[in-house]
Amino acid sequence: MDADMETLADGADLLAGDGGEAERLEAEAQADLLRDRLRLAVIKIATSEGRKAGMEVADPVVACIADLAYKSVEQLAKDVELFAQHAGRKSIKMEDVILTAHRNEHLMGLLRTFSQQLKGKEPSSERKRKKSSKKDDNMMQI
Repeated sequence: MDADMETLADGADLLAGDGGEAERLEAEAQADLLRDRLRLAVIKIATSEGRKAGMEVADPVVACIADLAYKSVEQLAKDVELFAQHAGRKSIKMEDVILTAHRNEHLMGLLRTFSQQLKGKEPSSERKRKKSSKKDDNMMQI
């Protein structure tokens, strides 16, 4: 088989491969899209803030800020996931996010305040009383 035929055969194998490969490629494409959107948002914010301050921010500096923001968010996501796993949970809670800020007292305070504000906006749910056991009922009668 010549080189062109091997390349075609490899490509056909890749297309006919198991669903795991297709899912992995889809996940990578989605991650790339999210990364690009975040970078664009950071570039817009940095450029806008520079204009507000009457400054022009150089393109390489804006790109550097965007990359730094992406890497920070990526690390934050990994840390939050690890905190949830360590607690034996599969879902991430606000406490996990607050824990990631343990080195920054000011940020941790802001996150706690924000969390409390969110809890205040949640509809109050009436908690059901725990049914007392017969033993407890007998103790109350005495």
